[in-house]
Amino acid sequence: MAPAPASGPGLATTVPAPRRVAFRRPGAAVIAGVAVLGTLVVIAVVAPLLIHDYVSINTGARLLPPGSEHWFGTDHLGRDIFDRTMVGSRNSLVVGACVALATTLLGVLFGLVAGYFRVVDSVLMRAMDGMMAIPGVLLAIALVSLLGGGLWTVIVAITVPEVPRTARLVRSVVLTLRELPFVTAAISVGTSTPKILLTHILPNAVGALTVQATYVCASAIIAEAVLSFLGVGTPPDIPSWGNVMAVGRQYFQLAPWIIGFPGVLLSVLVLAINTLGDSLRDRLDPHLARRSGL
Repeated sequence: MAPAPASGPGLATTVPAPRRVAFRRPGAAVIAGVAVLGTLVVIAVVAPLLIHDYVSINTGARLLPPGSEHWFGTDHLGRDIFDRTMVGSRNSLVVGACVALATTLLGVLFGLVAGYFRVVDSVLMRAMDGMMAIPGVLLAIALVSLLGGGLWTVIVAITVPEVPRTARLVRSVVLTLRELPFVTAAISVGTSTPKILLTHILPNAVGALTVQATYVCASAIIAEAVLSFLGVGTPPDIPSWGNVMAVGRQYFQLAPWIIGFPGVLLSVLVLAINTLGDSLRDRLDPHLARRSGL
């Protein structure tokens, strides 16, 4: 006969079943956010191919309210707000995507170096702290004033204030991981430092970086709108939601639709991106996933 299973204090009487990883259907908010984001991305790609005349001046159609001919009305020069808003969505999304990508790449570089090499940590992080001490909008305005106007100048000006936050995030992950046994074991067998950083440490930061990138993208879209609204962002000949709304601030009482429609789309897009970021955080964070039963 087989011996009975041992029992008593400190002895497990049963073998715990492996935790089942179940797929949880996304909530309605996540589906709505992805649908809105996907729709705006399609519009940003298709609109510039279908709409070609969004800069012509028509003095006979100045400040017309929304109607069947002009869905979003017209501005003070008779330009169609719907056409300019649809075309401007591309530039706003390009700014958000490029800033998120550049911030992630630079943040990973600085964060890995600062977190792994203690010699340069204090110097590099003090420089990052100095940049974070300056309000992001003021730093962006200063950079645009120095570098001149243009879409790529705006991207650079928004990227610079965002890099320190991502760098500190990556640094915190590296500081946690570099003392763990699997990193120590890799060092003991002679694994090169670049390989340790790229194959052992960086993959463990992908989840946090993905979530951070969504927030940076939303923040960059808002920052571009703010800069353009203040007159230091994209030039007037390059439509974006920010400079479309900047035109309407002088005519807000007469033509509130000039600010209203781009402003609503801007709010909806940022809300959709943040909703997607929250969903990714819940799924990629192991502590949150464990609480929700994932």
